[in-house]
Amino acid sequence: MQLFLDGSDIDKIRKYSDFGVIDGVTTNPSIILKSGKNMIEVISELASVVSGSVSAEVSALDSEKMVREGMKLSEIAKNVTVKLPITWDGLRACNTLSKKGISVNMTLCFSSSQALLAAKAGAEYVSPFIGRLDDLNLEGIDLISDIKLIYSHYKFSTKILAASIRTTNHVKQCARLGADVATIPLDVFEKLIKHPLTESGLNQFTADWEKTGQSII
Repeated sequence: MQLFLDGSDIDKIRKYSDFGVIDGVTTNPSIILKSGKNMIEVISELASVVSGSVSAEVSALDSEKMVREGMKLSEIAKNVTVKLPITWDGLRACNTLSKKGISVNMTLCFSSSQALLAAKAGAEYVSPFIGRLDDLNLEGIDLISDIKLIYSHYKFSTKILAASIRTTNHVKQCARLGADVATIPLDVFEKLIKHPLTESGLNQFTADWEKTGQSII
């Protein structure tokens, strides 16, 4: 499973990219707002740091403007993926952009029928929002399972990009179900490495090694 960071903190994204554990980045209008920077500047900088997909979302709501915005965003860098909402206008724009060889991520997916339409329209990614479904007392992770089953039946090439991830358990569940990508907020991502037994074990080993009085280098 590929791991994307959901955000625009360029220093942290560069740091974890250097570790070899980050495959891409996703952004949205809310993330751009928090950055306080020009959108083109943010996307350009992110695309220069990671070699994988960098999602940039259109602001238009009608298909013609979506296509124009999508074309402009795709010109920022070769690894930019255009994010479109799953609406009828979004699907039309997806079909147009995909036929031009432009990578599209259909976002705000909350049902398997929406995911089916996204795949039919030629999307490279579909982004089911599992955390927001959990907020409605629904099992958001079930949507990943449903989409995976449907896509496998018909051999769709669209990748499942699990979004709205709130916990490390969400990441584990997505990996177990075979999601192609999980896009993870920085605060959740940094918890993936942590386990109390790792910390206590390391403390014990360090203490015991100091008692030997030895040095390797």
